[in-house]
Amino acid sequence: MTTATICTIGDEILIGQIIDTNSSMISLELGKIGVKVESMISCSDSENDIIDTLNLSLKRSDIVVVTGGLGPTKDDITKQALAKLTGCKTFVRNNKQLDIIKRLLIARGIKMTDINKNQALVPKTAKVILNQVGTAPIMEFSFFKNGKKKLLFSMPGVPFETENALEDVIKSIKGHFQLQNILHKTICTFGLPESTLAKLIEQWENSLDKRIHLAYLPNPVLGVRLRLSIYGIDNKEGKAILSKSIRSLKKILGNHIYGYDSTDPIEAVSKILIDKRATLSVAESCTGGFVSHLLTKKAGASKYFWGSIISYDNSVKINMLGVKEKTISNYGAVSKECVEEMAKGARKHLNTTYSIATSGIAGPSGGSRSKPVGTLWIAVSGPKGTQSTTLRSTSTRNINIQRFAAAAIDYLRIQILENKI
Repeated sequence: MTTATICTIGDEILIGQIIDTNSSMISLELGKIGVKVESMISCSDSENDIIDTLNLSLKRSDIVVVTGGLGPTKDDITKQALAKLTGCKTFVRNNKQLDIIKRLLIARGIKMTDINKNQALVPKTAKVILNQVGTAPIMEFSFFKNGKKKLLFSMPGVPFETENALEDVIKSIKGHFQLQNILHKTICTFGLPESTLAKLIEQWENSLDKRIHLAYLPNPVLGVRLRLSIYGIDNKEGKAILSKSIRSLKKILGNHIYGYDSTDPIEAVSKILIDKRATLSVAESCTGGFVSHLLTKKAGASKYFWGSIISYDNSVKINMLGVKEKTISNYGAVSKECVEEMAKGARKHLNTTYSIATSGIAGPSGGSRSKPVGTLWIAVSGPKGTQSTTLRSTSTRNINIQRFAAAAIDYLRIQILENKI
């Protein structure tokens, strides 16, 4: 199996000033062609640190992809470090990259300087892959360590420049290595905490084909995703093995599986509503509009989403949604009775096929012994009636709100699929 290490260079990453998006982008593309990324590492803008990190990476992996440190300023020293790493003392100017630099500067109305010209200088040991959208060329270096060929690619830190050059880097890798298949399949579940899910599918997990690698990927909005991976076997055989495992898992989890791979709960609900030509309204209290935010993040929401009423104060629940004052005085706003009346009121007021309502205590204060922080009531209403449920979350306010909103959307999906509303 061909392996890779991705290395990001820059103090700005280490101190948290910017988020590294390059590593995930590169890793996804390498995985598609059968290169297994073994590690991702970041190092500082120090020549010694760069050289030590890259030496270690080359010992470990067949391919090293480096991003960052190729700018025109003095703190960008990756090029000099790579020259030392390869034992090169001579730099040469790549005239094709220089022409691109001239074109980009002219388009931006910037005068060419010696600093700009120097960006076209590369160590003589480098093979140049032209950067068509930026000033720093991509450099490819070949190494032989312990009788094995190794490749190192140095790419810009600017994400869109890296993305634009990835196709050429991938093409070069394919030309140098005999690559094996990597297959990934992700099963997306909702409504089961990670520990509960693990216990429920324990027997299934123990009986998995030994060539399958299983990973649990929990997320407050996406639920728990199960990634199945197979390395280095025939594509057709691998797909058959994965399909068999997924079929047996479906029998255990049923509607807790809402989709596969990059699907999210909102897409799953959207498809159901659009297919049914149904409409949806929302009444939110503790989620403060986050249910509506998740729904409208997706293009096409206007096909089914009519609107929402954020009834944060009880007066809005009463005056806008028709919740009875007696309901709130007897049961409280965070109750089955209140949230069901909210759902019915939203559906009636906005004239939709279905509605969702949420009322809870996101925290960090406001809880009681009977209704602690993290308590949520959800109701969904439709032509066949109204259903409600409660759940508890013990995280921070922001995570609680995210979890509440996603749970409310998925609860609607389940109730429609089970034909209860």
